[in-house]
Amino acid sequence: MLIRRHILPAAAGLLAAPGLAVAQSWPRQPIRLVVPFPPGGSVDAIARLLQPHLQADLGVPVVVENRAGASGALGALAVAKAAPDGQTFLNIFDTFAVAPALMPNLGYDSQKDLDPVLLFGTSPNVITVPKGRPFVDFAGLIAAAKAKPDSITYGTIGNGSLAHLTMMLLQKAADISLVHVPYRGGGPLTVAAAAGEVDLPTATVSIFSGLLADGRLLALATTGPQRARALPNTPTLRELGQPVEAEAFWGTLAPAGTPAPIRERFAAALTKALAVPEVNQRLTGTLGVDVAPRDAASFRDFLRQQMEIWGRVVRENSIRPD
Repeated sequence: MLIRRHILPAAAGLLAAPGLAVAQSWPRQPIRLVVPFPPGGSVDAIARLLQPHLQADLGVPVVVENRAGASGALGALAVAKAAPDGQTFLNIFDTFAVAPALMPNLGYDSQKDLDPVLLFGTSPNVITVPKGRPFVDFAGLIAAAKAKPDSITYGTIGNGSLAHLTMMLLQKAADISLVHVPYRGGGPLTVAAAAGEVDLPTATVSIFSGLLADGRLLALATTGPQRARALPNTPTLRELGQPVEAEAFWGTLAPAGTPAPIRERFAAALTKALAVPEVNQRLTGTLGVDVAPRDAASFRDFLRQQMEIWGRVVRENSIRPD
């Protein structure tokens, strides 16, 4: 027993040595941070906010690469197939959790081919109405929708988006029927919202921050578990008697098999960058993100839960991609 007590710690040290060596020697080459959406959206904005701070911390160039298509699935596929050497990472949005149910033939397994690194934070969606509509609060919306079913439109960034799925749940909970108008991303939706094309533009706070600030849009309700920090006077759906809850999220993944010491080192660099005052202010203020980093294990559980919740909504409502 005395011999074993001395041998086991030594053996554990030998087993840990390769991982330690990997962490100490990485990185030696530029790191590719894939954004699976076009420039200009929240995922791209966050990547570019973090980029200079990651470079300073890690000592190598960090290149943001936009690989847009299929609601983020094309970029995810590229990273899932990349070498697990710590040179490629993926920034994701909530569409990542919906994609497996919405597009069964992704070409990768969302839970097996990509490893969680860090969840940055979350943000509720906000249901808005352009100024000048006959209803200016949630009760008015429900009354108008019940009086004339299928007469009120709501706009989202696309079929299968979290806003779309959330509004499907709301219609069932409130016993109303609305008309969905999908747009191809946040940019087109913002333009439509500014022009008053749809009655209920619905998306994350970040997309509508400018229109809400100048009064062209009014916020009727948010979809998070508590009031949004950026919209403290706007009630949640639960406060309004609707048992519906949904939050967008942002985070980073790596190709499956990327050594844990590398993922942990990159997570530490991301956490440090998120805490930089000007970065944190931009995220929480302009983009409306509730920054609350969660480690890989917590992020993995969170993703599994999100896939179960939204996969069920997709299947029960027979939702298909655009």
